[in-house]
Amino acid sequence: MSTPDVFSEGRIGPLTLRNRVIKSATFEHRAPGALVSDELIEFHRRHAAGGVGMTTVAYCAVAPEGRTEYDQLWMRPEALPGLRRLADAVHAEGAAVSAQIGHAGPVADGRSNRVPAIAPSRSFDPRAMRPVRAATEDDIARVTLAHADAARLAIEAGFDAVEIHLGHNYLASAFLSPKINKRDDGYGGPLANRAKVARGIARAVRDAVGDRIAILTKLNMSDGVRGGLTVEESLQVAKWLEEDGGVDAIELTAGSSLLNPMYLFRGDAPVREFAAVFPQPLRLGIRLTGKRFIREYPYEDAFLLADARRYVAELNLPLVLLGGVTNRETMDLAMREGFQFVAMGRALLREPDLINRIRADPATESLCIHCNKCMPTIFTRTHCVLADDIP
Repeated sequence: MSTPDVFSEGRIGPLTLRNRVIKSATFEHRAPGALVSDELIEFHRRHAAGGVGMTTVAYCAVAPEGRTEYDQLWMRPEALPGLRRLADAVHAEGAAVSAQIGHAGPVADGRSNRVPAIAPSRSFDPRAMRPVRAATEDDIARVTLAHADAARLAIEAGFDAVEIHLGHNYLASAFLSPKINKRDDGYGGPLANRAKVARGIARAVRDAVGDRIAILTKLNMSDGVRGGLTVEESLQVAKWLEEDGGVDAIELTAGSSLLNPMYLFRGDAPVREFAAVFPQPLRLGIRLTGKRFIREYPYEDAFLLADARRYVAELNLPLVLLGGVTNRETMDLAMREGFQFVAMGRALLREPDLINRIRADPATESLCIHCNKCMPTIFTRTHCVLADDIP
């Protein structure tokens, strides 16, 4: 099979994209009242105009307690008008649009949401200073159904795809992790049990929408912590997802928003900036001990490739390479390695028009320096930076 050009059309299930570059899900903080804002629409319109094949709206919670904080998009009928406007704006620029649907689980902020967070097992959230309760079987059934409902809503809004969030120790990913999932029932213990939530959600979405919309999933290859999900276990989960027929493509990711976020965000660890966005005494605690949690990993291009190529060897589903894709050279490398698509995050936050510029001049290099100072904005009322915001 010949190596595709990254700027050629690519197919995911029923969807054909104008090229093989996907704007990955990055927290936007532009959904006051958990609804689409004009600012959120403009954010994604700019990426569409900048040349990506598809932009991903992140993140779209399927339940009120599944938000990482109160002003985060929650998929419900009240959100439909704004979602339609967003889809129309992206389509007008020639790109497709995907909704990343999921439930934050133990990553949710119960204090901000005013609803207790849930997780595979009972724990305590030091950020919210509140307990996190263990999900019941009724909770699991409710959240699974909510994913299906969210996918139906995305179709009604005119979206082209949904991306099921099975990464970063959000709820389904937390069930996969033996470090977080300490249950002794049918959802804990062996991998087959821990994978029931992820597989059930994917199957429920497929049963609800059929082939009316493309279904991707964002799957952790590794949690990046001792005792967490390993690549070997994740690869088995990916095989099950393929066998189940619930998804059309897999975007491979890594790291834990709960335990080790920098495992995905290679480069500088901005401990001082993280500390600054929190009140005392948490601010002081982060300044003193933050390096234990906000670890630093050196940046290199295509930094997830070594693990991700194992999935290429054993799966037939289209795969999306994420992590350190910032220029034409790494895009072409991904295509040669057998990936059908690439996903880009921080580089596009810095320059929404980067794809158009690379297409015009393959020697173009990203201006992103991997300082990761955009990350602490997740915890503030400010926004992820765009090129016009940077002096």
